[in-house]
Amino acid sequence: MSFLIASQIALWVGLLVLGVICIALARQIGVLHQRIAPAGALSLRQPLKLGDLTPQMVLPGLDGSSVQIGGLRGGRSQLLLFISPDCTVCDALLPAVRSAQGAERGWLDIILASDGEFDKHAEFVKQKNLGKFPYVVSEQLGRSYGVAKLPYAVLIDEAGKLASTGLVNTREHLESLFVAKETGVSSIQQFLGQVGPRRASSGE
Repeated sequence: MSFLIASQIALWVGLLVLGVICIALARQIGVLHQRIAPAGALSLRQPLKLGDLTPQMVLPGLDGSSVQIGGLRGGRSQLLLFISPDCTVCDALLPAVRSAQGAERGWLDIILASDGEFDKHAEFVKQKNLGKFPYVVSEQLGRSYGVAKLPYAVLIDEAGKLASTGLVNTREHLESLFVAKETGVSSIQQFLGQVGPRRASSGE
């Protein structure tokens, strides 16, 4: 009888210890969540800054239509996604781009952009069923935004100003550009730059 009582006491003590450990771990997870920056799109050095007016252009699309980039567009924003037929990461990102086209259709227009041979891009559009997207082949457009690596995205707000930009290797990177527009933080570098001074002032 005394053995059973001792076993029950030991079990309750063990449960209490486990509860304390779980609470401690939960607190640590909360601290880490606050300190770790979001895995947002990595911005490259470029000629434009957050809030700058973007170059207003009218460029020919692959389908022969005229594609307006930048400027006032009836309260809608634009996402320029720079890709290439030879970019495997770009190919893997296309399902997320199609998903974003549907999920964000109320406020966003997505334009695919690249440079190189016209025929090669036309075949790429056909193979990947990208006919629903305006597709622009323009070396000038890429240079205007300092695009050096792919896939690279540029989000232009409804006023024609640069809202966010960066490398977008994953769906999370792509979605982080939309969050950046809402929060006013254009890139992960800017987020870290803001967090650093706050930590220093708080003594962390």
